Parts: sequence; C-alpha cells; structure tokens
Amino acid sequence: MLEDTQLVWVRDAAEGYIQGRITEIGTKEFEVTPTDRKYPKRTCHFDDIHSSCDGPQDHDDNCELMLLNEATFLDNLKTRYYKDKIYTYVANILIAVNPYREIKELYAPDTIKKYNGRSLGELPPHVFAVADKAIRDMRVYKLSQSIIVSGESGAGKTESTKYLLKYLCYSHDSAGPIETKILDANPVLEAFGNAKTTRNNNSSRFGKFIEVHYDAKCQVVGGYISHYLLEKSRICTQSAEERNYHVFYMLLAGAPQQLRDKLNLGKPDDYRYLSGCTQYFANAKTEQLIPGSQKSKNHQQKGPLKDPIIDDYQHFHNLDKALGRLGLSDAEKLGIYSLVAAVLHLGNIAFEEIPDDVRGGCQVSESSEQSLTITSGLLGVDQTELRTALVSRVMQSKGGGFKGTVIMVPLKIYEASNARDALAKAIYSRLFDRIVGLINQSIPFQASNFYIGVLDIAGFEYFTVNSFEQFCINYCNEKLQKFFNDNILKNEQELYKREGLNVPEITFTDNQDIIELIEAKSNGIFTLLDEESKLPKPSYSHFTAEVHKSWSNHYRLGLPRSSRLKAHRTLRDEEGFLVRHFAGAVCYNTEQFIEKNNDALHASLEGLVQECENPLLQTLFPSGSSASIRGKLNFISVGSKFKTQLGELMEKLEQNGTNFIRCIKPNSKMIDRQFEGSLALAQLKCSGTISVLELMEHGYPSRVLFADLYSMYKSVLPPELVSLPARTFCEAMFQSLNLSAKDFKFGITKVFFRPGKFVEFDRIMRSDPENMLAIVAKVKKWLIRSRWVKSALGALCVIKLRNRIIYRNKCVLVAQRIARGFLARKQHRPRYQGIGKINKIRMNTLKTLEIASGLKMGRDEIVSGVNDIYRQIDDAIMKIKLNPRITQREMDSMYTVVMANMNKLTVDLNTKLKEQQQAEEQERLRKIQEALEAERAAKEAEELRQREEVENKRLKAEIETRRKAAEVQRLRQEEEDRRAALALQEQLEKEAKDDAKYRQQLEQERRDHELALRLANESNGQVEDSPPVIRKSENVRAQQQALGKQKYDLSKWKYSELRDAINTSCDIELLEACRQEFHRRLKVYHAWKAKNRKRTTMDENERAPRSVMEAAFKQPPLVQPIQEIVTAQHRYFRIPFMRANAPDNTKRGLWYAHFDGQWIARQMELHADKPPILLVAGTDDMQMCELSLEETGLTRKRGAEILEHEFNREWERNGGKAYKNLGAKPNGPAAAAMQKQQ
Repeated sequence: MLEDTQLVWVRDAAEGYIQGRITEIGTKEFEVTPTDRKYPKRTCHFDDIHSSCDGPQDHDDNCELMLLNEATFLDNLKTRYYKDKIYTYVANILIAVNPYREIKELYAPDTIKKYNGRSLGELPPHVFAVADKAIRDMRVYKLSQSIIVSGESGAGKTESTKYLLKYLCYSHDSAGPIETKILDANPVLEAFGNAKTTRNNNSSRFGKFIEVHYDAKCQVVGGYISHYLLEKSRICTQSAEERNYHVFYMLLAGAPQQLRDKLNLGKPDDYRYLSGCTQYFANAKTEQLIPGSQKSKNHQQKGPLKDPIIDDYQHFHNLDKALGRLGLSDAEKLGIYSLVAAVLHLGNIAFEEIPDDVRGGCQVSESSEQSLTITSGLLGVDQTELRTALVSRVMQSKGGGFKGTVIMVPLKIYEASNARDALAKAIYSRLFDRIVGLINQSIPFQASNFYIGVLDIAGFEYFTVNSFEQFCINYCNEKLQKFFNDNILKNEQELYKREGLNVPEITFTDNQDIIELIEAKSNGIFTLLDEESKLPKPSYSHFTAEVHKSWSNHYRLGLPRSSRLKAHRTLRDEEGFLVRHFAGAVCYNTEQFIEKNNDALHASLEGLVQECENPLLQTLFPSGSSASIRGKLNFISVGSKFKTQLGELMEKLEQNGTNFIRCIKPNSKMIDRQFEGSLALAQLKCSGTISVLELMEHGYPSRVLFADLYSMYKSVLPPELVSLPARTFCEAMFQSLNLSAKDFKFGITKVFFRPGKFVEFDRIMRSDPENMLAIVAKVKKWLIRSRWVKSALGALCVIKLRNRIIYRNKCVLVAQRIARGFLARKQHRPRYQGIGKINKIRMNTLKTLEIASGLKMGRDEIVSGVNDIYRQIDDAIMKIKLNPRITQREMDSMYTVVMANMNKLTVDLNTKLKEQQQAEEQERLRKIQEALEAERAAKEAEELRQREEVENKRLKAEIETRRKAAEVQRLRQEEEDRRAALALQEQLEKEAKDDAKYRQQLEQERRDHELALRLANESNGQVEDSPPVIRKSENVRAQQQALGKQKYDLSKWKYSELRDAINTSCDIELLEACRQEFHRRLKVYHAWKAKNRKRTTMDENERAPRSVMEAAFKQPPLVQPIQEIVTAQHRYFRIPFMRANAPDNTKRGLWYAHFDGQWIARQMELHADKPPILLVAGTDDMQMCELSLEETGLTRKRGAEILEHEFNREWERNGGKAYKNLGAKPNGPAAAAMQKQQ
C-alpha cells in the first residue's frame, strides 16, 4: 500500500469533492480512501483529484487560497456559506450564494454608508462593494458602467438587483424623487413579471436592463428600464407546482372587497388560467387578513406558501402605493386592475360544438355566458361582437367573386381556444409593456452624462418539456457567456500579451459555434423558423426536419433520442431537437415554436379591441398597427425582435465598463443552511468562473494607466512630486513604499496589481498628512539614490570605454610589430641562411689550424691557405650583406668556391701529414673524414625532416578539408533532422488539439449527465447513459500495440503487487516488465503532484537535480520498442547540483545515483548544511528519481560516470549498507577502468 499522508480532494457525485488520501497508484487512476468513513473507497482519474489545503479555509477572495483549484474554491464557498458569509470574490467578480433567509444587518443603511467610497477588497465582499466600484469607475474613467447579474433560476438574481439599485440610489445622498421612483419600479415589475416556479418562488419571467443615469457631478438625474421576452405561455398554462404571475394572486388576496366586487373576482379555484398552484404566499398575520371566501380549497387544506420576501396580501398594498407614487391616478390604477381581471375572466370562456353546423364551427358554452358578459364589460366591447370574434375569423378573398370580399370563417373548438388564449396573452403582454412605459415616463429625466446599467435576465433554463421561451432564454445566456469569455478571459489574456506580462495562457470552451447555430443569417435556427412561418401552411415537423438537415454534422445539435433523459427519447426526430449548450444539453419540443414565434391576433379580434370603449385598452392596441395590414411575409417575429433587442443590449455592454455578479443556488430545495456541492460546482463551471480562477492564479485583475494613477493622486502630492513624469512617479512610489515585486507588475502603458493589492496602495496614498510626508521623504531619497546610481553607472561606462580604447591601441601596435617582423624575416631568410652556411666552413678551418699546429714543416703555408680561406669567407659574407638582391645561385657558387679551396687546402694538409707521420696522419684524416660524413648525414637528416614537415602540413590540410566536408554533411543532416522534428512537432500539436477537443467533449458529456440527473430528480424520470465519446490518438494506439506485444498484462496489478514482484520474482522478463510499469506509474503520480503543488512551495525536495529533470522533460514522449532482456548492468554516476532557496555557502551539493539496468537502485544526496540523504529502491521509491537511465541523459554528460568503488566508498562513508550485487555485470567506461585497476 502506498503511504501518502497528504490530503487530497476527490470528485464525488453528491458533494462535488470530498477529502481523502491516495492509497494506490493504478494504470490510469489513483485509489483514494476518504477521510470520512461514510464514503466508500473509490478509484478516480488523476484529473479529478486535487491537492487540499491544510485546515479549513475562509478567504474573502478565492485568489488568496494557498492551493488554487476548483475543489478548494468549492470548499471555501461552502465554509463561508455556513458562516453566513454569502459573498466571495474571484478577483473582481463577486460570487453570491443565495441564503434563502434574511441575514441581519447585511443590507442595513449603516452597511450602505460603510461601503461608500471604499475600494474593492478593503471590506468583506458585498454586492454594495461592486455597486460602489461601478460608481467610482464611472467617475474616474468617465465611462458608463454595466453590472451583469447572472445565474440559474432561484440563485438570487432579482434580490441582488434590488440591493444594487438600492445602493446606487441611496449611497451618496438621501434618496430624492428620482431615486424613489426608480426603486418603486421594482415591486411593480415583480408583481407583473415574476412568478413562482418549481425552482424559484420569485422567478423573473422576463429580462430587464435598468439604467440609473448620472450627471457630471455623479448625482442621479434619471432612469430608464428596458425589458426583454416576457413569458406569455405562463398566462394561460402552468404546471401543478407553479403559479401564474404574482399580480393575479395579489389582486385576489389583497384587493378591498369593493374592488373585488367591481371586478367580479372570486378565489383562485374559479379561474382556468390559475390552474396550477392555487395557494397564496402569506405569513401568520396576513393569513388572518385574507377572507376565507378568497382562499382556494388547496390553500385551506395545506395552508399558505411560505417565503421570507413574498406576501400576496401585503404586496398588493405595496403595489398600489408604488403605482400611486409613480404618478398613476385611482382611475388609471383601476384600468390596470380591470385588464388583469379581464384576462382571468377571459380564460373561463369555454366553447362547444354546434350540433347542426355542417361547417364544423363552435359556440360559447352556456356555462361561460357569465364570464363572457363580465369580460366584455371589463374590456369595453360589445358582448355579441366579442362572441363572434372568438368563434370566427375574418378573411379577405383575393380571387373569385369581388376582390376584397370579407368572409367569416367559423373556428373549431381548439382554434377558438387558441384565439382566446392569444387575446389574453396579447392584452397582458401589452399591458406589461405599457406599465414599463409608464414607469419610464414617471421618472424625471435631465441631461445625462453617464449611466450605470444593471442587467437581470432569466438564467439558463432546462425542464422536462422545453419550448420556444426556454430556447430564447438559453440563447440569451449563450450570448452573455460569450461576452463573459471575451471580456474576462480572451481580452484579459490579449491585454497581458500586449503589455508584455509573462502570464501563462488559459484555455476555455468557446461557445461561438452554438451562437452561430442559432443566429446564422443563412441557415440559423431563428432564420429557418422565420422562413417556415412565412409558408402558406407552416408545419413544426417540416421546420424541425430542416433544422436537422441544415446542421446534420454539427456537434452541438442532436436528435431527441441522443438525450440522456428517458422522457426526451420518446420524442420523434421531427418533434424536437437537442442543443448542447455551454451549461449542458437541452432537448426542445418544437410543437409550439411557430405559434409562439408569431403571436399576432387574427384580424377580427384585433379590430374588436382597437374599437373598444376602454381607454387603456385603446392605448394598448392603437389603430393602424394590425399585422394583417403588414402581410404575412412582412411580419416581425418574436425571435427576430428578441435577437434585435439582444444585439442592441450587447452593443451597450461592449461600450461600457463591465462588472460581474455570479449568483449561485446552494440547493434545489430552496431551503436555508443546506449546501449541495455538486450543484454549486456545476453552476461555477457553467458560468466560466473556474476558468477565471485559473487565470487569476497568475493574473493581475486590477490595472490602471500610468497617467490615470498619477492624476488620481495629483491633488494630494507636494510640488516636488507633481513635476515627475507619470511612469517615473509610479516607479518611485512603488519602490519607496517597499511594495513586494510579486504584488504588481509594470506593463508598457499600465501598472497591474495582484488581487487586493491596489487597495493597500490606495489606503497608503490616502492616509493622514504625517504619513504622506514620510512617503514624500522616501520618494525623494529614492529619486536621489536612483539618479546617483545612474550617474555612477555612466561614469563607470565612460572609464570602461576609455580603457578599452587604450587596450585596443596596444593590440594594434603589437599586431603591426609582428607583421613587420614576419615580412622582414621572409625577405632576408635566404641571405642569413647563406651566411650561416658559409660560416660553417670557418668552423672547419679552425679544425685545419689545429691539425696544422702539429706539423713540423709547411705549417706557414697551411696557415696562409687558411687565412686566404678566411678572407674569401669574409668577402663572401660581406658581398651577401651588401647586396640585398643577391640570388641563391650566386650564394651557392661562392659557397662552392670557398669549399673547393678548403678541400684543396685539406688535400695539401693531408699530403704533408702523410709525409710527416703517415700512420698518425692516416688516423687523423680518418677522423676528419668521419666528421665530414657526420656533417653530411646531419644535413641529409635536416633535409629529410623538412620534407616530413611539408608532408605533415599537406596531410593536416587534407584532414581539415575532410573535417569541413564532414561538418557540411553534419549541418545537412541536422537540417534534415530539424525538418523531421518540425513534422513530428506538428503531429504532436495536432494530437494535442485532438486531445483538448476530446476533453471538452468529455466535460460536455459530464455536464449533460449532471443536467439530466437534476431533471430526473425533479420529475422522477430515468437517466440512460449514451455511448461514450471514443477517440484514440496515434500515440495511444502505438502504446496499445506495444502493450499487446508484451508477454504480461500489468494494467490491473496494484502498486504494492508490482513492488512485491520486483523484490521477490526470479523471472527476469516479469521482473523487467514490473519495473517498467512501476516507474511509469511513479512518473504519473509525480506529474500530478507537481501540477497540484502549493504556489509557495520551492524545489526543496527534488527527486533528482534540475538538470536531469529538464533533460528528461525536453525529450519527446516516444514509445520505446520492446528490447531483449539481458542480465542487468550496473552503472554509477555523480553530478553536482544547486539548491535555489539555500544560503550562498550551502547551495552546492552532490547527487549520486546507482542504476541497476535502466532503473535506479540507490540514490544519495550530500549537502553542506544537513545530513546526507540515502535512498534505496524498494523502500524509498516515492522520494527517488522515477526516470529511466536513458531519460536522465546521464550517459551523455561528460565526466558524470564514476567507478563502482568510488560510489561504494562514499555510500559506506555516509552510513549506507552494502548492496548485494547478484552476479550482475558492470558496464561502460567505469567497468573498463575498474578492470584495468584489477
């Protein structure tokens, strides 16, 4: 069993991540034992395992975590959630977890004052801090700001939006009439646009962009509200646990009896449009105030719904007061209530067949006559005309008879029901538009310089049945996610590159392909839907078939049967399609796409309401706006209108500064004090926050231009610093304040700060005057020192330049002297060689004189002859010296003459010596002859030596020529190798891209599965696994082929079993296979630990010197061929290494390694400041080098290999036990040297 005491986080289906310890290393997975015994032991891929911090973590900013990964991020959120700290930062992005209860003093007026003017990160995270940052950024950068509030339904977006607006309106001064009207818009919009769903009691069923406008002094001067895509289908139908819009229930529960009587209102059970949940939201007090006659049967049995922020009775009174404060009179309010009641009564109109009508028409049922009467009265239309318009429609003929003849076509029951529902939807949606318009009109508006916009739009939605509304909402969320990716991830990394910051690149999933699928101009889903709507007989099945045909090979679009939810697989191919969104796969039922995309009324109903007596309804349906006038081919569909609105919204967001708030839903039950880790993790991943966390690990979220930073503090600086250039000012301030170099970095135009570090700088700069004086003194000191250092460096450079000039002059003189000497020697070498040759004769004459000294007769004659020869020699030498143009032939002739005279004199001397003493003279002459022969032999030897020198020079020239040819050949070979390496690199990059795409598909499959599980839990459905994505790269196939040729399959062996086999097996082939698999798993484990190590950890406990690890890292990962297994060969190595974080006098050390074959057997580290580290394979594998001998590159390092006795001497000297060499053969240079010594 592997004993690793380090805590890790491992994936869990319910909790997201749980803590455990690694106990076994498998082929591709690690076995982890959870620390909590209620969780079973599990085997996970190493990508699903992350290192854990020591002890519980509680950080305001997740970037401050010691270990930055999704597991520690989730754990920090969970810890803070249970401490009622629902807000957390990821750099400048706020994460808000919905507490589902009130937290005392979290949004009190004192809290607003506390965050006023405080930098982000100076106080605990809060939605007020983001709002204040938007105000300050608007003031500093003179740029409008946007705050994007996003998240799933029930994550708390609406509440966050309310508190943002509250801060924007109340933060600086007490709220005036403008601020009050902006805030009063919220209860009105929530009443008419929010509803209870299965996932959220106060779900916004529309999107809104609320603009708070400011003047140049940052005072509120107006506001404007834009709204998007109200969910109209909810007006007519709801599921069992959901409600219609709040205003219907508020009117039934809270309206005075007089108003209820005037509108003929009863209890929720009485209305078909309230067929879902019929219970009111109420507390104990308001439950008593609601009359019993207004309570539904279900309400009386189960009691009211509970929610801390929703109360139907109380909220009606709040709505009525808010409408009054917005400037509406009692008559105008009554008109609004009348239309709301009219929608309820309209839904109660039912239809029945006409028995005697052969055309298949229908009529209003007798039980609905009262509802028809009440509806016509509330709408201000004639009852008979309303009856006729509901059961028939008007058509205008184009051929046959008189052109333009009006024909009344009777409607069938389902057609009449659809017409009734269309009228109800049209009245309510236009009423909602009118209310938003009234709110905008009521807000006084002056000249605006900037604005802060708060975007609150429905989050990503997925249900068992998903229709056109969910498609539009999810399309909007795709666009917002794309904006988030571009604004935070893509643009952030491009900025780092432009500014020259060395920040690693972070990969993220780009969802542009999904957006193209939906909005492409030629064949996008919206375009195909509009084209289908223009056909004479549009069909949803034909539309769906066209979608599948146009995008048949697109990964993001699939058939319903490819869904993981069993309920979706029952749909036929022509009934829907599946889109793989960034957050998961959603299956859409297209049955009502065409009807919902074209929500126009037929002519008879539209004409009726245009001519009504109700003034408010006349305003909602002005004459001349009929869709029938425009024609079917010119109508503006709901999808096109929404796409246009969304495009305008995105343009606004791109022009503004942007702030993000990511709302997280902690559990699916909407209860407090419960945190579902898997649900939160899925939301964090879908929102792109995990990618931001990875980027912020190395990034700098706060940045400011040099000039802006200078201008920001110009007013508080003394004159000595105001005159500095902007960049010099920044450098001086940071150096003088002793800020850590890790906390900021200078770019080309900006200075960048690590998370939270700009706050420290800002706090120091805005401190009391005494502290500012100290800062100014430090800055002056730094400026003087830096200028003195620059001057000293300049002087040193000048001195070095002068010395270099003098040195070069000396070198030139030496070169000239050598050149002149060489030329002179070359010119006069033949003359002094000739003089030397003639002078040698003089030496011979001395010997002649010595011999002649022994003569008794004829001595003077010999001496005279010698003198003549001396005279000839002197004359010849003088002639050579005086004649610089003398030739070699002339010198040789003079030498020959002198030599001939010398020979003659010698003959005479010999004759005389013979005459004097023949025997003695013969001996003497013999010696002279031997001397002459020796001289000739020496001369011949000299000539031979010279010839050999010439030959050697020729041979060296040939060698040099061959070497140059070999060098050219080597360079050619290197070029070919380089091309081959480039081709291999391209192949590896292609495989890396394929792997990245494969991982993205796996992540998408995981999200789809999690989404299907959540839907199955909500709807009691079943989840079926789709076939996994299969992809094998060439490298993987090669490895599998190589594995297939092996004799042993060790993929299922445990780590401990491999270790035991290595220690005990006698099978050489099995032993070698186990060692290879054992060390391969060690490499995987150490690679995982290196990826998940702490950010502050240095390379203190390296398993091998850095040079060895780098050599192995640079080698490409190749599949090693299976080699014949021979007897193990032992080799020994020693290399020095440096410790990066040790004192200078203890940095150096020695690393010894003993390799038994390809794998390390013993390892030793010798340090100057601590005891030696001795490691032996079999017991210390986790701390030893896991690389093979070939991968380390030690055999290619000159001087690294040592002898066996040298290694053993150091090993035993430091307390190591003797190694049992079981008949192994040493190999290499060390072995040869050892044999020589023996």
